[in-house]
Amino acid sequence: MGERRYDSLRRLEQAQRTRADIAEAARRLFVAQGWAATTVRDVAREAGVSVPTVYAAYRNKTGLVRALADAADLTADLPRLLDELEGTAVPARQLAAMAGYDRRLFERAGDLIALVREAGRTEPELADLYRQARQTADGTRVQVFTSWPEGTLRHDLPTAVDVYAGLCTIDVYTTFTVERGWSPDRVERWWAGALARELLSDPPAQSSES
Repeated sequence: MGERRYDSLRRLEQAQRTRADIAEAARRLFVAQGWAATTVRDVAREAGVSVPTVYAAYRNKTGLVRALADAADLTADLPRLLDELEGTAVPARQLAAMAGYDRRLFERAGDLIALVREAGRTEPELADLYRQARQTADGTRVQVFTSWPEGTLRHDLPTAVDVYAGLCTIDVYTTFTVERGWSPDRVERWWAGALARELLSDPPAQSSES
């Protein structure tokens, strides 16, 4: 009786493990050979499962990418960002926390972000997914910026959101880390300083980011 009592939990654990295996296999293939060149059959073979199992778990390739995108925020430790934002009312420190989140996101899921953006050129659903992610990020910035006292921002709110979005991008991160040899820590520090200088009407004194 005791063993049978936990059969449902074992089945749940196995199902979750299978979904995770499929998602990881899909990510490897999408990054290695591209969205268009990867089939559901390829994913099933890479994960060691049947094609119907992939469809049952994620419906199709788009469902797989959506699931990977949903996991990206957790990969970048969204709860940590929330804790850091709530732990201080100092705008420069909140900007630093946001820069840290972006660094973690691009460091751990940058390949996926680039994949979704590129595949979105031909796949409307993925284009919509990328657009929604950008809008969600802008919404977070609006929430943070509007919590500050009047006069904190150097610019009007829409411009401040645009400046942030222009500075903290996967392209900037890739340029610094891949082309210029910067460490992710250095990028994060530079972002924190640059955001404070560009967005705050009275930015704090900054030390060198290097």
